[in-house]
Amino acid sequence: MYTWEDGLLSREDFLFQLTKLASTWEPIITNKKIGYYNVPAGFDIETSSFYDGKKVSENKRGVMYVWQFGIYNLVTYGRTWEEYKSLISMVKKILGLQDNLRLIVYVHNLPYEFQFIRKRFEWEEVFILSERKPVYANNHGIEYRCSLKLAGGKSLENVAKDLMKYKVKKAVGSLDYNLIRTSKTPLTKEELYYCEYDIRVILCYIMEKIEQDGDITKIPLTNTGYVRNYCRKNCYKRWKKYRSIIEKLVLTPEEYSQLKRTFGGGFTHANAHWVMKLLEMVGSHDFTSSYPAVMVLEKFPMSSAKLLDREVNEEELSKYLHSYCCMFDLEIYNIIPKVNNEHPISKSKCFIAQNCIVDNGRVVAASRIKLSVTEQDFFTYQEFYEWDYIIVSNFRYYEKDYLPKQFVDSILTLYERKTVLKGVEGEELDYMILKNMLNAAYGMVVTDIVRDNLDYEDDVFSKTPANIEKEIEKYNKNIRRFLFYPWGVWVTAYARANLFSGILALGNDYVYSDTDSIKTLNTEKHSDYFEKYNSEIMRKIELSSQHFGFDISRFSPLNQKGEKITIGLWDDEGIYDEFKTLGAKRYMTKRGERYSLTVAGVNKKSAMEYLEQTGNPFENFTDNLVVPPDYSKRLNLTYIDSATKGVVIDYMGNLSEYEELSSVHMEATEYSLSMSDEFISYLQGYVDFGE
Repeated sequence: MYTWEDGLLSREDFLFQLTKLASTWEPIITNKKIGYYNVPAGFDIETSSFYDGKKVSENKRGVMYVWQFGIYNLVTYGRTWEEYKSLISMVKKILGLQDNLRLIVYVHNLPYEFQFIRKRFEWEEVFILSERKPVYANNHGIEYRCSLKLAGGKSLENVAKDLMKYKVKKAVGSLDYNLIRTSKTPLTKEELYYCEYDIRVILCYIMEKIEQDGDITKIPLTNTGYVRNYCRKNCYKRWKKYRSIIEKLVLTPEEYSQLKRTFGGGFTHANAHWVMKLLEMVGSHDFTSSYPAVMVLEKFPMSSAKLLDREVNEEELSKYLHSYCCMFDLEIYNIIPKVNNEHPISKSKCFIAQNCIVDNGRVVAASRIKLSVTEQDFFTYQEFYEWDYIIVSNFRYYEKDYLPKQFVDSILTLYERKTVLKGVEGEELDYMILKNMLNAAYGMVVTDIVRDNLDYEDDVFSKTPANIEKEIEKYNKNIRRFLFYPWGVWVTAYARANLFSGILALGNDYVYSDTDSIKTLNTEKHSDYFEKYNSEIMRKIELSSQHFGFDISRFSPLNQKGEKITIGLWDDEGIYDEFKTLGAKRYMTKRGERYSLTVAGVNKKSAMEYLEQTGNPFENFTDNLVVPPDYSKRLNLTYIDSATKGVVIDYMGNLSEYEELSSVHMEATEYSLSMSDEFISYLQGYVDFGE
């Protein structure tokens, strides 16, 4: 059984204990003839950032002053890169590591540490998903992987909270990052405790993953890999039947480009009429698993697209839009709003936008716009806008049907199991796994097919534009493929349409929305809408269950209290005593004596603490609010690719030489809630077009 004890080991003791332990370890050999030690290992560094002279960009510096390394339950540390390279050399020797026998070492935010070590080691292979963000990097037997990616972006503090079997609490606040430290700066017991526990959290987390997944070779590179592996395995239980469906779902390069233009995420916005106003008794409703709900209840593209190479009249257009999944380029002339509580069209999605009036990024009116849309988007635009005329081009349509049965079964199973386990004592671990998998189910469907080729060779990151024709051909012929990119485009289109049904029905009592939630005044006045909507969802559930032959109870599993939790329904989240919004992703609430803040890009807990210190939080939550660096928790990172060296004085007055071959300068910054001039102008000249 895996056990661990507190305490950092000297490097000598670490290597001695490792030698004894390693004699009992047998590597697992994969089908690629590569062996992996089935033990957790982790690496982490602590750094200081400063300016070598004036506060200008070229004087930014970042230096490592302590590193930590752990294998199984052994943790050691050192202060210089020479010490780390020496340790790694000995670890390789003890374990016999080489290109075909590896130790996976997890790093919580590999891109950061990699920037410091990338010129200090030789790299056999570096796999990069996006610029400067390696997911793994193999140094001839030491294979660094990113545990942040595996944990779905969760901080080490939150990873520690989620640990179920091997409990360890991450030390928080023991290092003041504003103090300059170097490899010669003495570290207190408390500071070393902080360093040790960063590694302990990683080791315990990976050990739990090893036991959950079977062995270390079965742990995917990213969190999304779990749901991808689960769904693929479930879908291909009846391989020939499922494969026969997928083989017919192919794309063309031109179609993929249009799909990328058409795709939109969730809708987050505020009713301009209520922006900056303190409101009382604001109701809140959330969809129950919005994206999974549309995936099991709606109909999606289930054929290859057909391109309509002729003009269609209004009657034909209506027929196509109601009979097929349709995608087309839409050109609109002299568009104005029918209603004034919201404006669905995003200006950023328009590749033509002339003479626009814009409401915090959303088109209110324009002389001419052009964008790519689905039929669901078009139906919404008809409800919210009117125009002189439209021109439709690049019209593609797909046969419309439910998603494949095995795929829907996978989503429903995840939803059922998550619901049943929520709040059940002793099942917290499985609940968290299922919750993360369900949340990731949508994300895997819209993973980009065509991405630039990113590489790291000879100490240089490079990017080569992808060949879209070759990538689409490879996608179409991939025998392991079990998804179809257009499905993801329609998932969000359906979800937005559902949200806009509420925005439209609520009228000017609508206050704010965010992807799957809505805030409203006079909630009791609109109970008929919520009841009617939920009745329609129950009708769709009945149709879906009949189509697939699923027991209808699968759509409404019971939680631990014996309550039905039906997928897709509007769920009443109660009333806020007070509510104030400054626009998209910027709002504050109060229930009883408890305040809560949501602001994109700022730590909501510490920012709320700051606002509470200023007196009346709502009064100070304004356009000109500035949250200081210590409370915003925002960090500005500068990657330094050239070597830097010099002399620095630490916070104790110690003089020390430093040298980094490559590094990162990290600086806390304030956060300003200032609105754009365009949005302020719109609010000042607010016009009720619909009146």
